[in-house]
Amino acid sequence: MTNLKPLVLALLLAPLASSAQNHPAHGIVLQLDNAHRTIVVSCDAIPGYMSPMEMSFTLRGPLKPAFNPGATIGFTIVESHHVLYAEDVHPVASENFESEPMAAGGLTALHNALNPSSAAQVVAQGQPVPDFALTDQVGTQVHLAGLEGKVVLLTFGYSRCPNPDYCFRLSNNLQKVERRFAARAGRDLVLLTIAIDPEHDQGTVLTQYAAAFHADPTVWHFLTGPLPEIKQIAADFGMNFWSREGLVTHSLHTVIIDRDGRLAANLEGNQFTPQQLGDLVQSVMNRHP
Repeated sequence: MTNLKPLVLALLLAPLASSAQNHPAHGIVLQLDNAHRTIVVSCDAIPGYMSPMEMSFTLRGPLKPAFNPGATIGFTIVESHHVLYAEDVHPVASENFESEPMAAGGLTALHNALNPSSAAQVVAQGQPVPDFALTDQVGTQVHLAGLEGKVVLLTFGYSRCPNPDYCFRLSNNLQKVERRFAARAGRDLVLLTIAIDPEHDQGTVLTQYAAAFHADPTVWHFLTGPLPEIKQIAADFGMNFWSREGLVTHSLHTVIIDRDGRLAANLEGNQFTPQQLGDLVQSVMNRHP
């Protein structure tokens, strides 16, 4: 008589084997715990599988390089026996092939080639951010050092920016984060938009620029000051800009500074969503002192 045990066992294991599901995914790293092999990601939507959301995964396989909060990654979600794993985790470059980011990228490469020491000036993640003092839309001088104890969300822009996907989009991201954390804004969270066209964006112009985003000056400061000082601040974050005929060619950076005045994240480009930015801000706000 034929031994049926192997056949029966195979039939029993077949549903378990088929229960594993793989899904290509993409998102922003919020937390990474190498010791416990876990990663928390603010994920993009996966059609037919999930909406955009914050998710925690157990890591499978090697993780090289290590990913800091704010890094954009691609990976594979492996769902097996009600456990979510992240496999094949890899960096995803924040590429933007529109004309201005491409031009800014070329000018940045030329600047770095002519000034090799400039890359060393950029503040590394976890390092203190140099203090600065600029004037906001109501004439108040704002010192970064005076915001210690609060999380700072910072970006750059200018009022005459003609492309809605650049300065307007980055400031709109901040506006949505402010609304999401309305109960904590001003107390736990401060927003800064630094004008990169300070000769034009001052006085009434700066006030109107801030008013376009309904910015509360106790929460969200639109800052201006001498051009050399603003260039120095921008350089600290690897952000470069060049003025020409009333327009500014610039790279895109959104920065999060933690309660201790250290760089928590420096997001380049404009490919992340307001929800992902808010998830990252919340992760930094919820860190234990």
